[in-house]
Amino acid sequence: MPFTSRRGLLAVALLAVAAASLLFAPAALADYLTPESGGGSRNAEDIDTLFKWVLYVAAVVFVGVEGTLLYSILRFRKRKRQRDAVAAQIRGNTSLEIGWTVGAALVLVVITVVTFIKLPGIKNPERTGPGGATAGGPLFATIDQPNPPGDKGLTIDVNSQQYLWRYAYPNGAYAYTTMIVPTHTTVILNLFSQDVIHSWWIPKLGGKMDATPGYRNKTWFKVTKEGTYRGRCAELCGRGHAEMLAYVKAVSPTEYREWVGRQKRLIEQANREAAQQRRTLSPIQ
Repeated sequence: MPFTSRRGLLAVALLAVAAASLLFAPAALADYLTPESGGGSRNAEDIDTLFKWVLYVAAVVFVGVEGTLLYSILRFRKRKRQRDAVAAQIRGNTSLEIGWTVGAALVLVVITVVTFIKLPGIKNPERTGPGGATAGGPLFATIDQPNPPGDKGLTIDVNSQQYLWRYAYPNGAYAYTTMIVPTHTTVILNLFSQDVIHSWWIPKLGGKMDATPGYRNKTWFKVTKEGTYRGRCAELCGRGHAEMLAYVKAVSPTEYREWVGRQKRLIEQANREAAQQRRTLSPIQ
């Protein structure tokens, strides 16, 4: 059957539709194929952009390779009248070999350049905004994460446990599951675990970071819009893993200061009441 027959044209049309769908899928499906973004922290936007670049390049390579494969299958398939034909023996093609080697190198160069352009914005904390709320004094960076500009930021210790998150604030207050943070403030997280490996992940606020027993890992985010951002533990940590959810609620700096002060007072009051109950219920010596 000639390649220009109706079946051949239909196959080419289907190939064209598949190629177009692959090329436009990243834009159409957005956060279904790449990390969540929009309205969160800028480092999350940079991570999402980097994923999209890699996805676009991969889509072009996939369409090119699979398109060539399907074209070859259709164009050079065995036909009835060629039952006794002998396939040509091609020993090599220098131009083609050089071409695909250079093409693969260019793909790697593009991905490498885009990665190194975006990496500083992902790793390095931003400067806290003029209206941000900071506490905790200078920040002590790890090898992998420098201080934010001006050493201004809010440091929160994140203690991961089976199966919840505990957030400790610089003034001695703490909370579980939901982290309250001020907007326009660089928030530095010190992550550690008291049992097994967990992984902190709020998709709209940045990439995942492991919480490992015996180590302290750091990550950061800076929220510019008030709202609640949902995440979870992204490391299988036991039978309660699916219920280990995490929330970050971003409020105005004024509301944050009021909350963290009130939270500390409530904790101190609860501690005093608990101490009083222990004295009341303890056996008479």
